Amino acid sequence: MIRSFVFNTRGNLERKDIAIAEIPAILADPAFFVWMDLEKATPEETKSVLETTFHFHPLSIEDCVAMSPSPKLEQYQPGPDDKYPAYLFLILHAVDYNRKNGVFATTDLDFFLGKNFLVTYHDTPLRTIAGIADRCQHGAREIARSPEHLTHALLDALVQNYKPALDELSLEISELEQQVLQRPAPATLAKIIGIKKEVFHLRQIIGPQSEVMSRLASGECKLIRPSLVHYFRDVYDGLFHISQLAQTYMDSLTGILQVYLSMSSNQTGEVVKLLTLITVLTTPLMMIGTWYGMNFKNMPELQSSHGYLIASIAMLASTGATYWYFKKKNWF
Repeated sequence: MIRSFVFNTRGNLERKDIAIAEIPAILADPAFFVWMDLEKATPEETKSVLETTFHFHPLSIEDCVAMSPSPKLEQYQPGPDDKYPAYLFLILHAVDYNRKNGVFATTDLDFFLGKNFLVTYHDTPLRTIAGIADRCQHGAREIARSPEHLTHALLDALVQNYKPALDELSLEISELEQQVLQRPAPATLAKIIGIKKEVFHLRQIIGPQSEVMSRLASGECKLIRPSLVHYFRDVYDGLFHISQLAQTYMDSLTGILQVYLSMSSNQTGEVVKLLTLITVLTTPLMMIGTWYGMNFKNMPELQSSHGYLIASIAMLASTGATYWYFKKKNWF
């Protein structure tokens, strides 16, 4: 699916869903700029827009179509014999967290930012794109005054959409903490390790993405006007905050894991202590019972008619003395 929007330099939406064949003429007019969004685009649509219409570099088209494991920022400046325009190529990741399976789902969001155009590419529907497209159609002129303004709005929305995923993760960690304190079980350990793995995955996403945003916020990209650099710096600050939260979650999960292992060790110690006490308490019974169970003919006790009574009293007395000794030592 291809969505297209044509804005004037005041941020007003002039047209939308225009034919691809009209794009070159619109790009030639300095009074307008174009935003084209490719969602689940077919190979024919991808080639028609990225290669035939905009003449982007083959390497950036290749990176755009393929799944990228990490964010990326490239600046393309055409040479004397090159057909492609000057543009920035960005690969970032949108994130969603599903509590049912405890997994951070990441989706590539690719940007081609030029002087009078912005092209976005993604394989799945994204709230970031849908939200900004809706705002543009309802007269939010402040976000569509230029391709750089629109790019900032998309990046800011992308970072803001991390928050619901982080809230879900925070709630999940709180519930895990309660489970560990109340009823630790092997399933809890598996859950702790699984969530810790996903937080590590989040940090792997946020780290390189922060580096990309840092480059945008530093003013090194010539296609971003100096007056807009502080907008991108604000987005970078948001990503930095998310990175700190991810580190905090990682520390919390490490602490929860240590508490779980400590409580499991205590439970094991209590079981061993109980079994040891049972063994010690029953030792006199076993010794006396074993002694009289040998049934030797010459044992003096066999000549007494009160042998069972004497043996029973001896067993109870020795067991009671053992119990009293442990109780005095506060061993139970």
